[in-house]
Amino acid sequence: MAHLKSSIMEVKAEENCLAHALLIVIARVDNDADYTAYRKGRKIRPVVQSLLQQTGIDLANGGGIYELNRCQEHFQDYKIVVYQSLGCDDIMF
Repeated sequence: MAHLKSSIMEVKAEENCLAHALLIVIARVDNDADYTAYRKGRKIRPVVQSLLQQTGIDLANGGGIYELNRCQEHFQDYKIVVYQSLGCDDIMF
């Protein structure tokens, strides 16, 4: 049986938090060399802007189910799961 590892990470971005969180997690999963820089808020701004342009997402008023759907369509090789609380049974998306 495979061991599933989970982590909780605080994203300190003041805007576009959803995009920041997704890009940081994907960098971690892919062992991207820029993962640490992304977590510290460096080098990530242009990548976030590129993602928002490619997907046509506007996160000026926050992100919701629509924006999550657009991100999931863009990142088809990944499964985005959002929990409503820390309980594993509280899947929101």
